[in-house]
Amino acid sequence: MTEEKRTCAQSVREITGRMRRERDISLQELGLLLATKDREGISYLAAQAREETRRIYGNAVYIRGLIEFTNYCRNDCYYCGIRRSSSGGQRYRLTQDEILSCCEAGYGLGFRTFVLQGGEDLYFTDDRICALVSAIKDRYPDCAVTLSVGERPRESYRAFRRAGADRYLLRHESANPAHYARLHPAAQTFAARRRCLHELKAAGFQTGAGMMVGTPWQTTDDLAEDLRFLYELQPEMAGIGPFIPHHDTPFRDIPAGSVEKTLVMLALTRSRACCCPRPPPWARRRAMGGNAAFWQEPTCLCPTSPRRETEKNTCCTTTRFPTDMKRRKTCVRSRKGLPASAMKS
Repeated sequence: MTEEKRTCAQSVREITGRMRRERDISLQELGLLLATKDREGISYLAAQAREETRRIYGNAVYIRGLIEFTNYCRNDCYYCGIRRSSSGGQRYRLTQDEILSCCEAGYGLGFRTFVLQGGEDLYFTDDRICALVSAIKDRYPDCAVTLSVGERPRESYRAFRRAGADRYLLRHESANPAHYARLHPAAQTFAARRRCLHELKAAGFQTGAGMMVGTPWQTTDDLAEDLRFLYELQPEMAGIGPFIPHHDTPFRDIPAGSVEKTLVMLALTRSRACCCPRPPPWARRRAMGGNAAFWQEPTCLCPTSPRRETEKNTCCTTTRFPTDMKRRKTCVRSRKGLPASAMKS
């Protein structure tokens, strides 16, 4: 190893160690960690993140059932395949009966969290969303319900919470207002997105934020600002993944984001924010039993803040429910060999 590489690796170790001890570092230091190409330093950072996660979760990963119930959307985000201006693909909405059928299939497989995710579809009014949530809770009172239906007024969030929804996912996309503006039309602003996230937390939701890594014009400073925002917001979940260009968007020709940098962002999120909430006793007992179906690094939702001891369903990765019966049966067969503890949360 050259002296320069040795010095770089040592700097990464020093910053990572101080980050874990003090739970805070400067934006400049975060930028250094994000920009490093040193393999040894990156491996050390990943090892520290795994240690932090296993200290709390053991080797358990809890699985969520994701139901994409509409792909209509009023927004025109420049990166999204279901944006309003998209002319490709077939638009659809699931009925309440179809959604409940997905829940029935998932419940039989052992899922105990259902995620209702879709575009900002004005057909699904507050009353319709509340009716969906209530119907799921009535049939499956031991299950959690997560919503991901975009920006809504404060009263809508409160209504969803009263109906029984437990969590809400709303990625912040970019904590730099200028960068956010380059990814969205003028009518969509970071100020509005930030306000919604704070209103969700005030309404009592376990709240998820997050962003893509490698979006157009994104800089290392932008990613450092994203981490700072997550640290200040303290969401219960953070969705972090690489930017993937969609063929029917203005960003179709932009290169995909780096998977390696995405993994660094996941490691930083976990290491920096005292990252994982403390699971309830039954989850810790299950984790200690070593009965986990997947490797311990979930790729979608990464918990970032402490949570009350009594709350359930603490960590997640996602599984989509096919809506047609033939594909659903295939999904059921492919999961019969999984241990029950990997499916329940």
